[in-house]
Amino acid sequence: MNKLVLPQTKTIGEWSYLGIQKHFQKMLSHEAAVLEDRDPEQLHQMRIGMRRLRTAVTSFTPAVVLPKAASEKQIGKIARILGSLRDLDVLQETLHKGYQPKLPTKERKALKQAYVYLEKKRCKALKQVRDVLQGKPHQKLKQTLKLWLKKPTYKEMAQMPAAAVLPDLLLPIVSRLLLHPAWLVGVDLKDTGSQTPKQLKPAAVESLLAIRGSMIHDLRKQAKRVRYQMNLFTELYSPTYKDYVEDMKQIQGILGDIQDSMVLDEFLNSVFHSDLKHNAPQLAQLLQANRYKSWQQWQTLQQNYLKPETRQAFRQILLTD
Repeated sequence: MNKLVLPQTKTIGEWSYLGIQKHFQKMLSHEAAVLEDRDPEQLHQMRIGMRRLRTAVTSFTPAVVLPKAASEKQIGKIARILGSLRDLDVLQETLHKGYQPKLPTKERKALKQAYVYLEKKRCKALKQVRDVLQGKPHQKLKQTLKLWLKKPTYKEMAQMPAAAVLPDLLLPIVSRLLLHPAWLVGVDLKDTGSQTPKQLKPAAVESLLAIRGSMIHDLRKQAKRVRYQMNLFTELYSPTYKDYVEDMKQIQGILGDIQDSMVLDEFLNSVFHSDLKHNAPQLAQLLQANRYKSWQQWQTLQQNYLKPETRQAFRQILLTD
């Protein structure tokens, strides 16, 4: 498939067309390999393509008219089914490459039970993926987008210069990110009088994650949305803009590592029907140590984005081209 070359465009309508086209093509380019289950990376790339397509469709709603079959909701349904299979692949790879080599023989043997269970779940998830990709809604989605790309329809806003509307597209989603309550997890404003995160010991971090883990995971998802939406417009901004995109990538990655570790811990507890510490104490210790390391990395970003000057600079870069 030829690489999409982005020309110099002026209107938000032209830019929306290129964004939808680019990510739709990426989704299609990996579909055959996913159906054949050739390589987990193919599934990962198709899922990314669908997520970014969903972001493009959502972001450009003020400018484009898309049929219901190609709605953000419909794309999201399909992407979530792909995500269930991808999550199992991540669990399997993390266990096999990230932890198993570091474990004693006894604990490696104990993991065989987990691998058997994972494989059973993966077979079911793969069947669901194949069913949805070969099903009518997905086929309708592809047909609809192909027809739309041949003959796109727009709203009046599509005629506006891109530079004039980009801040209005980006500022709302960035504001939701900056106002997310998870930024204050581990911060005691009453005690310190500042926005400095507390330096917690590993046990305290574990307790905090047990209570606030879902909130932190939700911040990760919001950072991902911001990253994908900002990525649509990197060519229209200065290089400094890309620094903030990279920050979103780091936030997504670090908080994702914490979430993956917690999910793996919970999964293994369910496999062994007891606390992981009783069946694989060294593995439990490694998981906790990695969570603590990721937490420390997160605190650096957390502290930076709690600074008023950082938040103002982030907003300001969106107002300049």
